[in-house]
Amino acid sequence: MAEVSVRQLRKSYGATEVIHGIDVDIADGEFVVLVGPSGCGKSTLLRMIAGLEEITSGDINIGERRVNHLPPNQRDIAMVFQSYALYPHKTVEANMGFSLKLQKMDKAAIKKRVADAAEILGLTPYLGRYPRALSGGQRQRVAMGRAIVRDPQVFLFDEPLSNLDAKLRVQMRTEIRELHQRLKTTTVYVTHDQIEAMTMADKIVVLNSGHVEQIGGPLDLYDRPKNKFVASFIGSPSMNLIDGTVSGVADGRMQLAMGDVSIDLPTHDGINAGQKVSLGIRPEHLSLAESGLPARVRVVEPTGPELHVVFQFQDQEITAIFRERHSLSPGDTIHLEPDTAQFHLFDGENGARL
Repeated sequence: MAEVSVRQLRKSYGATEVIHGIDVDIADGEFVVLVGPSGCGKSTLLRMIAGLEEITSGDINIGERRVNHLPPNQRDIAMVFQSYALYPHKTVEANMGFSLKLQKMDKAAIKKRVADAAEILGLTPYLGRYPRALSGGQRQRVAMGRAIVRDPQVFLFDEPLSNLDAKLRVQMRTEIRELHQRLKTTTVYVTHDQIEAMTMADKIVVLNSGHVEQIGGPLDLYDRPKNKFVASFIGSPSMNLIDGTVSGVADGRMQLAMGDVSIDLPTHDGINAGQKVSLGIRPEHLSLAESGLPARVRVVEPTGPELHVVFQFQDQEITAIFRERHSLSPGDTIHLEPDTAQFHLFDGENGARL
């Protein structure tokens, strides 16, 4: 196992820079998830760590070694791809042991490593099968087994679950997390799915347009997002962001005007009358009330344990999650009350947390 250090990493394709001086530290044995929207640079960053993409400038260290110019097979990493990348003409056992065979490892040692990995992943009954006879989840386990047998310092996962159905994705999330807890191997995992990031990571790196927006634990990012981008990206449904203007500040309270609606909220130093802000409220921190924000029901989505409702408030949509089974229909007009102990406030100009 080893720590991974990325320092001032940049990547350009011609005159176009896609990674802009990224710094990331990944501790020995840590499970770190790179997350962000499509095109944010997360897979490019992973491929540079793997040695599959050349870096333009900066440094990558794995353990004590600077690996900038080392080929992938000398970095002591193992990568699991979205596409499984299995040899169709080889059995599960041959697929899992192929990289060890290339290293000219003793046959008995290969067989033992493959058997041990198969036992961990529940693949022992399938060792004699070919990939075409396996389900998607079983193929992904074989790809993981092929990585495990190499006993690398670092595992790299590039959106490994995106080809699986929803139920299987949930199951495989659990299996990968349990595998990490058992092996304690440093892991870097790329996904665009922030639910995967929240449920699997020790630490999340949120990327946007080749920049790091925030690094922290899942609940740190959820409870204290650094800016509006992180606030809207982490959480499903995402945080409601409502633009307004501080109309007055007195005695530790402020009046926030949002169109023709004004609400009273706690305040702190640095908030001034006339300041443009965005009020952030998680969907679960809104409740039905006699007064508050007037909103019209647009869509009602019962999920079973929860009721998700999309409302129209002035010129924007806001979403609320209720544990109670309210009787609401599209077109109904109600009032929503935000939990004033759970709100977030962001600068109206640059989006930074206030």
